[in-house]
Amino acid sequence: NKVLRWYVDNGYTAVPVNPKEKTIESLPCVQNLSSLPGTPSEYHVSIITPPSVTKSVLEEAHKNGIKRVWMQPDVDSPEALAYAKEVGIQVIARGPCVLVDGFSSSRAKL
Repeated sequence: NKVLRWYVDNGYTAVPVNPKEKTIESLPCVQNLSSLPGTPSEYHVSIITPPSVTKSVLEEAHKNGIKRVWMQPDVDSPEALAYAKEVGIQVIARGPCVLVDGFSSSRAKL
């Protein structure tokens, strides 16, 4: 929840995606990326999942035309990174954390 709070506290619109929760940090959740309000392809996604789930999130992102993804530390896997490259998703991975680096990190540019 700290990453979600960072986005909100820094003026970004954030929509939590969680198949099991109704709200997180008082914000209403959607169950999946396909349920994002508006046009899902206009979103950038910050992934905070176990590595075993990350590739399926990327598959859903690709299905919805989402092209920019920030994998927070310790959520990536070689399989997920290879998939993202294969389908043309721009990824920040293996490094900067939004809580530590924010968007000021040169490594955090999409």
